[in-house]
Parts: sequence; C-alpha cells; structure tokens
Amino acid sequence: MKVTRITQQEKQRDRYSIFIDDKYAFSLSEGALLESKLAVGQELDKAALKQWKQVSADDKIYNQALRYAAVRLRSTWEMEQYLRRKDASPPLVEIILNKLSIIDLLNDEAFARAWMANRRLLRPTSTRKLQQELRVKRVADEVIEAVLSEEATGDDLTALREVVVKKRNLPKYRADPMKLMNYLARQGFSYGDIKDVLAEYDS
Repeated sequence: MKVTRITQQEKQRDRYSIFIDDKYAFSLSEGALLESKLAVGQELDKAALKQWKQVSADDKIYNQALRYAAVRLRSTWEMEQYLRRKDASPPLVEIILNKLSIIDLLNDEAFARAWMANRRLLRPTSTRKLQQELRVKRVADEVIEAVLSEEATGDDLTALREVVVKKRNLPKYRADPMKLMNYLARQGFSYGDIKDVLAEYDS
C-alpha cells in the first residue's frame, strides 16, 4: 500500500486527507501531518495503516479539545470530563491534558481567577458562593484560597450592596423582606452583613 495523495480539506482547512492507493484512508491536522513525516510515495503495511488511523482519531479529539478550551477557560476536571465524553482512552486523556497545560490552555489558577472576575462583573455574588462553584469544578482548595487572597478586601460587601440594589425593589421582595434576606443568604452572604447592608437602605 502506498500514499498516493495528501490534500487539504475544503471544509476543514486545518486538516489534510491522506489517500492510500488513491482511496481516502484518514486525515490529520496540519501539526500532526508535519510530525508524521508522511509523504506521497511512502509505503505502508496493514499494521502501519491501522496505527495511523488511530493517530487520526486521537488527533481529532485533541483538536476538539483545543476548540473546547478556546471558547472559554476550563478547569482541568472540566476538560477531563469532556475528553471522557469523547471516549478518549485514559492514556490519551493524560497526554492531551499535559499538552494543553504546556501551551497554557489549561491552568486551574488562571481558570479560577477568570471565573471569579467574570462572576463578580456579570452577577455579583459572595466569596462563599464562588468557593462552592469552583469546588464543583474540582479546583483545589489551595488554588481557590490563593486566588481569593488576591482580591481586594470588601469585595463581598460591594457585591452584596449591588445585589441588594437590584433586588430590593422587586415586588416579591418589597412585600416580604424576609424573602430577600433568605435569597441573599442562599447566595452565600453572611446574615450579619445582610442585616447591616439592608439597614443602610432602610435608614
């Protein structure tokens, strides 16, 4: 069996089709193709062809992981779960996680920092709630604490005041202030801070 053609794909310009004896056999990304050193005229036996088809399948999963990471930062656990859903083998999961870490597309500290910044900006919430959310993403406690230590003091009170301003005049909360207190408590704010901030607006 011989490699007779290597052509760039029309729909996925970053992938190349490899033809064996003038029949499509498998595809590789540009990077994987360069690493493979495959060339037109190269002879392959059945074992080699089977191996290259597996390389092609693994390469597709890696490129899907790259796109998944490009949408937004992911925690290591999120990426691991994504790869398992793609039926990546345990060794391939480890390889891809390592590759993404090396090129800094997978970094739990950067993920935690971005998660906190986005949550503070888009939907103010308490430090306690942020901790809970990051733990759900399986970010290590020491990483969470390290990122939290970078935050300015008083962020919780600032977030609490922003939430109170948005919620206190809604009919359901205006009619029953206790509902508002319970809501704020579920967001992770302490009862002491809740009472103090609500008192500011009631005075």
